[in-house]
Amino acid sequence: MSQDSTRPYVDFEIDLTLEETRRRAAVMAALEPDWDPLGAMRAEEEAYDLLYSGLDSRQQEIYDMLVAAGVLPPRESGHAA
Repeated sequence: MSQDSTRPYVDFEIDLTLEETRRRAAVMAALEPDWDPLGAMRAEEEAYDLLYSGLDSRQQEIYDMLVAAGVLPPRESGHAA
């Protein structure tokens, strides 16, 4: 099969607006009515606090290097960083 290099390119566009709206509606439908986004964020912060607590000196050094490199976000005072 030969390719004709003189043929113009054809624009190909897909509008995903409807699919994104459906996806968001499905996410909202899957959430329970008593879902608490602030509570979920607090629980996530507590999990990070627990994850990064009790680091030994080498682990703390590695953690600090990851924060300095921008791999991990810096933690507020009282946290591992």
